[in-house]
Amino acid sequence: MNSKQNLAEVLNHRQGAKIPIDFGGSSVTGVHVFTVEKLRAYYGLPWRPVRVIEPYQMLGEVDSELVDAVGIDVLPMMGRSTILGTVNEGWREFKTFWGQTVLVSADFGPKYDDNGDLLSYPEGDISVEPSARMPKSGYFFDAIERETPPFDDSNPNVEDNLEEFGAISDQDLAHFKSLADGLRGSGKGVLGSFGGTALGDIALVPGMSLKHPKGIRGIAEWYMSTLTRSDYIMELFERQTDIAIENLKKIHSVVGDVADAAFTCGTDFGTQNSLFCDADTFSFLYKPYYKKVNDWIHSNTNWKTFKHSCGAVFPLIAEFIDAGFDIVNPVQINADGMDPKKLKETYGDRITFWGGGIDTQKILPYGTPEEVREHVLRQCEIFGKNGGFVFNAVHNVQANVPIENFGAALEAVKEFNGEK
Repeated sequence: MNSKQNLAEVLNHRQGAKIPIDFGGSSVTGVHVFTVEKLRAYYGLPWRPVRVIEPYQMLGEVDSELVDAVGIDVLPMMGRSTILGTVNEGWREFKTFWGQTVLVSADFGPKYDDNGDLLSYPEGDISVEPSARMPKSGYFFDAIERETPPFDDSNPNVEDNLEEFGAISDQDLAHFKSLADGLRGSGKGVLGSFGGTALGDIALVPGMSLKHPKGIRGIAEWYMSTLTRSDYIMELFERQTDIAIENLKKIHSVVGDVADAAFTCGTDFGTQNSLFCDADTFSFLYKPYYKKVNDWIHSNTNWKTFKHSCGAVFPLIAEFIDAGFDIVNPVQINADGMDPKKLKETYGDRITFWGGGIDTQKILPYGTPEEVREHVLRQCEIFGKNGGFVFNAVHNVQANVPIENFGAALEAVKEFNGEK
């Protein structure tokens, strides 16, 4: 049974030959570029500059050598453009604040401000205002909320918040076809990030890829608008999902069953100890549009649908399932109410937990390698029973994580799988 076949078993809640591993399969299951470099050294691989495939979070490419060394089972199928509007091509060297030489795309055109912080510009165009900032002591970018035209409540125009959700271009479609051709026959599982289906993802609201964003682009304003302008938000979601389904039809025609799952939405609904909205609001404002997209995917493809939401979302998981999601990530086991045993016992036969394999707030950065090993083995024992579990951390693995700990986590999964 190869990785792809095993992943299919696990996603269908059957006991696979092993627990699949994903690191690098998406923008929410990745590894910081600094840690990727250290992981290569940990496995005795020769040094070479690592590609930054998602510059907003400074995620590094988990290359084929690392895939083999770690035993990764899931490969990415990501779009050409990043959240900053840059395109991943024409690689060149760049020196980071922390002294690492990495590879960035040709149009990654940052400038330093007077404080020494690094500013990023939409599509690398320095003639417009910057849309993101990396503090000189930081390891990733933060969005900059730029001034936008005043929102006219007497004449709201959803087109303003639809600018980044247009019809897929021939170039982007050709990109997905090329990826699919390269991944077909690899024997690996594939997680597709096709774009366009994120409903109110707060990372996307500021429009960092747009040179002149319009509409509701402030984070606080967006959250308030879900209550005060719910009609506008619902019209936006209706239009956005119509566009998304038309794009998915075209993508599926070139990708087919090469993809095993589709990263559908990354909107967070939980904080460390509470929800952003209650179940009734989720059911009213979000669920009809999630269900519309998920129903199309399930009726027309073999893909499983992947919902990312950080935080204490136990009360919403039943709603996620009812909305048609097959997978939940990152499974924030350190948030209130997210006890692994309770999650598995309550929902383990109806939704796959893609994440939750290692606590990234306390255990991974601050534990000992033996504590990490014991923690991972325990998580695998709980989540891995009867399938429905893909091993990944609670969100992306950050910079400055002790590499001995990350290595211990990866080796513990191999141990659990009987590969050591």
